[in-house]
Formats: sequence, C-alpha cells, structure tokens
Amino acid sequence: MHQFDLKNKTAIITGGAQGFGLDIAKRFLKSGTKAIIWDIDEEELKKAVKAVNDPNLSYNVVDVSDFKNVKDTVDEIAKSSNIDILINNAGITGSTSSLWDYDVVEWNKIIEINLMGTFNCCKCVVPYMIKNDYGRIVNVASVAGKDGNANASAYSSAKAGVIGLTKSLGKELADKNIAVNAVTPAGAKTRILDQMSKEHVARMLSKVPRGRFLEIEEFTSLICWLASEENSFSTAAVFDISGGRSTY
Repeated sequence: MHQFDLKNKTAIITGGAQGFGLDIAKRFLKSGTKAIIWDIDEEELKKAVKAVNDPNLSYNVVDVSDFKNVKDTVDEIAKSSNIDILINNAGITGSTSSLWDYDVVEWNKIIEINLMGTFNCCKCVVPYMIKNDYGRIVNVASVAGKDGNANASAYSSAKAGVIGLTKSLGKELADKNIAVNAVTPAGAKTRILDQMSKEHVARMLSKVPRGRFLEIEEFTSLICWLASEENSFSTAAVFDISGGRSTY
C-alpha cells in the first residue's frame, strides 16, 4: 500500500464515524495527518475514536445540513489549526421509489444532506484555505450522479449537483494552491447498502463490469492521492471509481 505524505496537515472528514469516512480517517492518520471526523451520531463518533485510539483523531458532532452548525464548528477549529483538507463524505441514499411516489419530505432531506451539506462545508472552509494559500477538497459524489439510478432520483439528483458544484468551485479556485475534485464510486461494501432494497442492490451490482462491489481500501487510496500535495494540477475534475460502469 502506497504511503502518502500528509504530515503536518489537518483534515476534516464528514460522515466520518463509519464506512468510507472512518477508513479515510485511519489512512490519513497513518500518513501523518491530524484528522477530525464529523457526524451527527455522537455515540458512533465516540466508538470510532475509542476503537482507533490515536491522539491525532478527534471528533465534532455536526449536522452538515445546518449551515450555522457547520460555520460555528469550522470557525472554532480555525482558531487553533489550519484546515488543509476537507473530505465531503456525509450522505444518505434514502429509500427507493419511483419519482412520482417519492415522499417530498424525504426528497428534501436527501438534497439537504448530500448537496447542501457539501455546499455548507465548502462555503465555510474555503475562506480559510484561501487565507492559508493551501487546500485540498474532495467531494464524494456517486456514479448515480453521472448515470442516474432508477428509483433513486433524489440521490442521483443530489450527487449530480455535487459534481456540478465541484466543477464550478474548482474553476473559481484554479488560480490558487487549492484543488477541488469529486470522486464517483459505484456501490461499495458499506452500511449504506443496508438503506437499499435487495433488488436495488442487485441491480446496482449487475451494472458493474468487474462483477463486484468496490472495496473500501481501493476508494481510500484514491482519496489520499487527491488530498495530497502530489495532486498539484488536477482540479474541477471527476475521478471515476466504478469498476468500468461509467466510461466518461
């Protein structure tokens, strides 16, 4: 496993109490980073910090869909540390249903967490990155945002929005030492699959030419490179990690 040099960097990872987010935090810690995981579930955060048992890992209870909560937390962190890396990983899939039957409240919740949550975090963190003339932002989108998944219109729409946000923000910051990129994973072996019906999961898997789900470690390796100084040129880009499902 390649070791990335992330020494003397501080990273915020949203949705960091489990799954992709926690694995990213663990890999960052091994690379020398101070990692701050955010999640709305304090019990899961406490369990994660206890299990990892690293003094460079800390947590904040944050609802990324709540702009004031995000801003107050970012401002507090910035009082004592630079914010060098932001991984916008928090997200929910929601239920599977045809668009015309989709619950309006749930639709809005999915958009608020997946898209507005990414906007809120970028809006609050970017001014500090500009001030420090350094930053790496990775927004976790989804192959669903490129292809669109039937019966997952809210999730697909939110992740398509994250892709558009990434392209816009990356271009806005292109003249600075700040890279903003998105990743579009296919389905992976995380608890997010538990939110979906077995039929929906099977349909997702059938679309992947490699014939399997993404392994968390494979995903984390891509995130680490995008978050490192080695990624000095790519910005406003979308990095596919879908096992061949998307080829554009």
